[in-house]
Amino acid sequence: MAQKNHKQNSPRTPNSAVRNVEKILPILKKEYPDARCTLNFTTPFELLIATILAAQCTDERVNQVTEKLFKKYRRPQDYLKVELTELEEDIRPTGFFRNKARNIRGCVSQIVKDYDGQVPKDMGEFVNLPGVGRKTANVVLGNAFGIPGIVVDTHVGRVAQRLGLTTRTDPVKIEFDLMEIIPRKEWVDFSHQLVFHGRRVCSARKPLCERCLLKEYCLYYKKEFDQ
Repeated sequence: MAQKNHKQNSPRTPNSAVRNVEKILPILKKEYPDARCTLNFTTPFELLIATILAAQCTDERVNQVTEKLFKKYRRPQDYLKVELTELEEDIRPTGFFRNKARNIRGCVSQIVKDYDGQVPKDMGEFVNLPGVGRKTANVVLGNAFGIPGIVVDTHVGRVAQRLGLTTRTDPVKIEFDLMEIIPRKEWVDFSHQLVFHGRRVCSARKPLCERCLLKEYCLYYKKEFDQ
């Protein structure tokens, strides 16, 4: 099957958004040349665990936890050998530790059983793992395997909406909207760039609009300040 041209306009994507992307991408590249995954990992499996822990937690805190965690749990099977309560205590600082521990155990159990302890490289197989959705899958596939995907976290969703690149609120729908207008080869870097922009400039409560290099293309800025 031929690769779909994701630069073509989607019926639900405004023409202005498609035109603006060509101007926004170079600005993001220049402003955030250091944009990257800020979770520490050495293997795809470590990145999977770190990404699960990063839900509603900062990457900095996760990295503090995984520095010890990855020394204690060196193989997927190690997560299945300890009592669940012990794993919970090991990841407690990341918050929601009981749910995360159950997700890790369920996910690891299936990886060991069905994939011989290896993280799958297929999106369809990935999202069938317990506690794993498209966001986590795209993080691992893009950063550990180089398989393009757009990660929609709170930063990416917020910035994309403010820039008028999507009108959706559901992360999966936002992902597919962005896939339509962002060149496939840019998907991974674009995700990191929007995350960095959301952290450094386009925050949720008090965005630094006056210093934003994207304000010319931002619907939020025009609504709030250009009246």
